[in-house]
Amino acid sequence: MTATIRPSFRQKLSAALAETWLRLLNISRYPGQLALEIIIPIVFAAMPMLLGRATAGANAAANFQANTGTSNYVAFLLIGSNTFTIVSSAFWHIAYWLRFEQETGTLESIYLTPTTSMTLAGGVALYSVVRGLTSALLAYILGCLIFRVDPFAGDVLLALLFILIGLIPLYGVAFLFGALVLKVKESNALVGLMQWVVSFLMGIFYPVAVLPPLVRLLALLFPPTWMVNGVRSALLGMGFFFGKWYLDIAVLMAFALSVPLLSFWAFNRVEQGVKRNEGMGEF
Repeated sequence: MTATIRPSFRQKLSAALAETWLRLLNISRYPGQLALEIIIPIVFAAMPMLLGRATAGANAAANFQANTGTSNYVAFLLIGSNTFTIVSSAFWHIAYWLRFEQETGTLESIYLTPTTSMTLAGGVALYSVVRGLTSALLAYILGCLIFRVDPFAGDVLLALLFILIGLIPLYGVAFLFGALVLKVKESNALVGLMQWVVSFLMGIFYPVAVLPPLVRLLALLFPPTWMVNGVRSALLGMGFFFGKWYLDIAVLMAFALSVPLLSFWAFNRVEQGVKRNEGMGEF
């Protein structure tokens, strides 16, 4: 009997980085798409911003502070729209990678190699992080400069800490979503529905405190809600959910430890079912 070859950690890392480099090289050939990813969040945030100015006039900042705890509605909305872009990209990239592998028939080929699909998905996730963070950071700075606010006011390092920790449970949730795509063999409709739900729960244009109690509880169970509120609180001084930044960080850390474990278990379980008799060759 031939012994099963198990790749080393170094070999797995090499495969993941190769997947990352492949996708970065591919997207570098479409600079127009990258430019749109910077422009769209600014336009997305500008619509409610300009509407507020048109209806409230000189009182826009004061009214906004009375309801949110900050008068800097420009940065508030830009942070929301750009964090939503990061979250949405995580779901899009993982879902479409899986669906593409299904449709082209290469997912079965991956199952026949020592390299697991999770290893390659990790490379896709790293690519998604690089692309999403770069676009969001540039869009935020450019948007602040266009609307004449300081993009670096507040505790920038603490805001970055919330983002970096929040990315871990975010991609854990994205892998859970990937397991659903693997099961139902559909990505477009699922991602479209997900975007509406995510934008509603995260409070990209409003604080989650204004949501009804049950919906607010659901929003607090979604890790990106803590990420976007942490970034806003660090930069705008709005106030953390638990009053202190380290308490909110502790919640994000709990998500970072638990969500990936749940997502890997669910993904592997669905994948094993597909390999046995629940979808192989039917993509």
